Amino acid sequence: MAFRRRNKSYPFFSQEFLIQNHADIVFTLVIFILIGLMFEATAKTAILFIQPQYNVTTLTPEGELSLYHYGWKDAATVLFYFFIVIILHAVVQEYLLDKVNRRLHLSKSKNTKFNESGQLCVFHLVSSVWSLYVLLTEGYLLHPSSLWENYPHVHLRFQVKFFYLTQLAYWLHALPELYFQKVRKEEIPRQLQYISLYLLHIAAAYLLNLSRVGLVLLFLQYTSELTFHIARLFYFTDENHQKMFDLWAVSFVFTRMATLTLMFLAVGFGLARSENQGLDLDSGNFNTVLIRMTVLLLVCLTQSWLLWKFIRFQLRRWREFRHEQALRKKTAAKQALRPLKRDSLGHHENGVLKAENGASPRTKKLKSP
Repeated sequence: MAFRRRNKSYPFFSQEFLIQNHADIVFTLVIFILIGLMFEATAKTAILFIQPQYNVTTLTPEGELSLYHYGWKDAATVLFYFFIVIILHAVVQEYLLDKVNRRLHLSKSKNTKFNESGQLCVFHLVSSVWSLYVLLTEGYLLHPSSLWENYPHVHLRFQVKFFYLTQLAYWLHALPELYFQKVRKEEIPRQLQYISLYLLHIAAAYLLNLSRVGLVLLFLQYTSELTFHIARLFYFTDENHQKMFDLWAVSFVFTRMATLTLMFLAVGFGLARSENQGLDLDSGNFNTVLIRMTVLLLVCLTQSWLLWKFIRFQLRRWREFRHEQALRKKTAAKQALRPLKRDSLGHHENGVLKAENGASPRTKKLKSP
């Protein structure tokens, strides 16, 4: 199964060979893990990579219900879906983005940003719809108090745990993709910043048993980022399409305000009034003043930093717009003040040619034949 066209062959184990064939190599590893399910000796090991672990069956009036908690075996599951995401990344790049790039004929810098926005647009669309579905089926939107009541939320349904594992797998896969996609050195620090922030916040919500609050925050964040990357894709296709950035600006500010409000409501007030206070690693309880203040400080610093970057971006756009307007006015003024061409002998008045001093020019006598 080849994901990229082979225009040139490279030596085995060379850097270019690894970059060109990394999706095929990962696909082979996934096949080996799936083949392990067919044999009794390796089935138990292979299932660690494919299926979420640490399930607990409880009896409810509706019947048996399987719930999950986290543990060190989740690393194997994250690793397997890390490989799956790399394959999906290559599929989207090869069969969607590369075909569009060949039609647009973008520059190298714009091509890199177009690929980045294309990949993130697909991911944010899937994740926002998925997180909204989980929030609706779990009833967190209809009962906001359930976000902090009965903390710690140690036991998770399958769809909640699987959502978090795939989120961690995706943002971990983004690190080696910086190498595989040959991202420019100038772009790497910016991408490392938001990749690290996503990993930090998702891992904190998962490990501190704040999965319910984390789901709502991820839905808000992914919806806002989806708007931004759609706007950037439209901008690369036609630079006159900039109205989507205004819609993104509104959603961005709303997301920041909603995130801060929800965190202070759930962590600052909800968990602070909870009867279950104290640190207990066995029961998964992290409801202490120090941890709550650390979480709130982390979220506030992140939101403040994002707002600062947003204000700088808007000011830069405003300056560029003012500069373009000034150039247009200057060009229009030059065209309006351009002098009219005069006749070498003078100018015309009432259909008669007049000299510069106002007198009519003397007619020239013709010689007789």
